[in-house]
Amino acid sequence: MTTAPRTRTTRSRLPSLTGLRFVAVLFVFAFHASLEAPFSRTGANRRYADVVANAGWLGVSFFFVLSGFVLTWSARPRDTATGFWRRRAAKIYPLHILTWGAALALLAWAGTAATPHQALPNLLLIHAWFPTRPVFSSLNDVTWSLSCEVFFYFGFPLILRGVRRIRAGHLWMWAAATALLVPLLPLVSELLPQSPALPFGSGSVWQFWFVYVLPASRLPEFCLGILLAQLLLSGRRVPIGVLPAAALVLGGYAVSLQLPFLYGLTSVTVLPVGLLIAAVAQRDTSGASSVLATPTAVRLGEWSFAFYMVHRLLLVFGHRWTGAGRTWSTPSAIGMLAAAFALSLLLSGALHVAVERPAVRYLGGKRAAPAAVPEPEPAAPPAVPSSAAPGPSPSPTA
Repeated sequence: MTTAPRTRTTRSRLPSLTGLRFVAVLFVFAFHASLEAPFSRTGANRRYADVVANAGWLGVSFFFVLSGFVLTWSARPRDTATGFWRRRAAKIYPLHILTWGAALALLAWAGTAATPHQALPNLLLIHAWFPTRPVFSSLNDVTWSLSCEVFFYFGFPLILRGVRRIRAGHLWMWAAATALLVPLLPLVSELLPQSPALPFGSGSVWQFWFVYVLPASRLPEFCLGILLAQLLLSGRRVPIGVLPAAALVLGGYAVSLQLPFLYGLTSVTVLPVGLLIAAVAQRDTSGASSVLATPTAVRLGEWSFAFYMVHRLLLVFGHRWTGAGRTWSTPSAIGMLAAAFALSLLLSGALHVAVERPAVRYLGGKRAAPAAVPEPEPAAPPAVPSSAAPGPSPSPTA
């Protein structure tokens, strides 16, 4: 791969992508709120659940693709694997340990204490490798996706080294082929045991775990983000704007609602999500203004990881505290959800300032000094190749 002779010393910090993280976590909140069925009118619960039925699954693709994209964008040649792993551990483990302890206490209060077989794998973030719902959805059940991220982080230095060896002109082909691996997963899952059956959607626990939870199965989404970031860094452009890419995501979401359950999880949204992330990043590098890049949007995006880590606990145990299974009139239910959202937001801001930022500062170690980044030479835009309660949702850790 050739390198352009001109250099610059900084890359865009991609503020719009940071702001977009909070938009994505709102989808996750809306999905989890529907699981509480807060409306006294059955029809209202059903209509709300139908609209947000795949919002959590969409968030999966966004955060996993975003993780690969941002880590590649910010990677520096002189960085070491151990330094990278240390920074990632400093980012996720302190807040995870805090919410892990909170989940233990809340479960004990509710009379459903976690077992050691649940608590230890969850603490170590290896629970997504176990094909049993009581383990991979244990405690603060959203942390299954952190288990996937830990797997991604261990492989990232080696994957990035391989991606950097791909010729720039071949990156689109690799990205398309990687995205096409995702819809193959439900097809392969047909070979797995058909029981025990899922208490939601369709298919078996084994099939759902293989398609949605297993870290190795989510690796293509992470790799798609790596490839798209490397494509932009090589000087290629994404031949689509932000609004058309967003329309593709919404269109893919609408299609996903009509597909069989396992095929609707990520199959038709992964490539549109990747294109949206790349298009937003491309606009940031051009210096164009964006509502997602405003200070407020960026700050909310920075709080998104903490928000994700606390919102499910507040929804579930807040509902138990007010009365398990209790429902409210439509205005009151909306008010209760708004209160849960506001409390999640306030708590996430406090945790970001008091836990997340200090942990990254004091435990992350010193980062290698930024190296000069090649200034991409103009290149003709290539053509885009054609191509009970549900389980956990994504994690905005990147």
